[in-house]
Amino acid sequence: MSSQNDPQYTVPGMTASEGGETIQLLRMRLHALNDLALTLKHVHWNVVGPHFIAVHEMLDPQVDAVRGMVDETAERISTLGGSPAGTPGALVKERDWDDYAVGRAEAMRHLGALDIVYAGIIADHRRAADAVGKLDPVSQDLLIQHLRGLEHFQWLIRAHLESAGGRLNTQGGTTEIDGAAAGEQALRRV
Repeated sequence: MSSQNDPQYTVPGMTASEGGETIQLLRMRLHALNDLALTLKHVHWNVVGPHFIAVHEMLDPQVDAVRGMVDETAERISTLGGSPAGTPGALVKERDWDDYAVGRAEAMRHLGALDIVYAGIIADHRRAADAVGKLDPVSQDLLIQHLRGLEHFQWLIRAHLESAGGRLNTQGGTTEIDGAAAGEQALRRV
């Protein structure tokens, strides 16, 4: 059954309906990755305190890698016959999450908040990879490749938030504000 969201064409071996469903799943991943790249740059510009330089320099390679993921996702949408919506207006209109909630703050507050951001993006990427795998293993492979990078970046963030005993301060947090508070507590532990 065709819908108005289905492309006029898609890759060989997929129906237009399957292509449309895959495009929609990828479109939300595109928005999430674009948002993450902007958020990481926001943190890069607004981080202060004794851990400034470590966090400031850690984030630029993450921004570059996430921008690469954005490009790959947009190109896959185009390959499937869709039109990637990469404008800020499309992102804000279609997303189902709020803006990053932390402004100028100490590094540990930002790291705690970023852990929560990464947790949400990774969980959503996993769900999308699972759903798209039934439709298009090539798109699933792309999302799995992205997950490797995203999980690695979260590990780099979490290394600052974990105690020597293996306790993660942000465990159980659900909002960026929770994460920021947990990051601040991790700093007090030192």
